[in-house]
Amino acid sequence: MPGYVLGNFFIYSVINAFTPGPGNILALNTVTNYGYKKGRPLYWGIFAGYYVVQVICAIFVFGVSTFLPDVLGIMKYIGAAYILWLAVHIALSKPTTSTVEKSASFLKGFLLQFVNVKIYLFGITALTGYITEYSGSLWILLLFEIIIATIGTIATLTWIGMGVLIQRAYQKYYRVINIILALTLSECVYSMLK
Repeated sequence: MPGYVLGNFFIYSVINAFTPGPGNILALNTVTNYGYKKGRPLYWGIFAGYYVVQVICAIFVFGVSTFLPDVLGIMKYIGAAYILWLAVHIALSKPTTSTVEKSASFLKGFLLQFVNVKIYLFGITALTGYITEYSGSLWILLLFEIIIATIGTIATLTWIGMGVLIQRAYQKYYRVINIILALTLSECVYSMLK
C-alpha cells in the first residue's frame, strides 16, 4: 500500500474521529455535567461499542468483497460522496448544545454506538476507500477497523479530557476550524478517486 494512501487513511480517520459526533458530544456533556468519575461507566460503554461496531463493519466489507466483489467499486464512490457530504456539513455547521439524560451508564454509551450512523459510515468508507484495493483479507480489514476504533477512542478521551475548554474554544473558532477540516477532507476525496 502506497504511503500517501496510508497517510490519507489516517488523515480521514483522525478528522472523522475528532469532529463532533454523538459519542464525542455525549462524552463532553457527561464530563461537564457529572464529572469524570460519575461518567466513567458511560465512557467505557462508548469505547466498547465503538470496537464492536468497527468489527461488524470489517466483517460486512469482507463479506461484500468475497461474495459481491463488484459492489466494492460502487461503494468506493458512495464513500467518496459521503466524505464530500461530511466536508460540506462540517464547513457549514455551527456548534450546538445538547442535553444529557440523568444517567451515565455503560449500556447507554454502548448502545449509542449501535445507532451512531457516523461510525458505520466511517468504518465502511475507510475500508472501501483506502484498504480493499490493496487487501481484502479479513485480518487486514479487522486490523484497520481496530486502528479506527482506537483513533475514535483517543478522540473521545480528548473530548472528555478537554471538557469545557474544547467547548469554549470550538464555539469561539468553529468557523475556521470547520473550514480547515472540510478542506482536508476534500483532499481525501480527491486522493480516493485518483
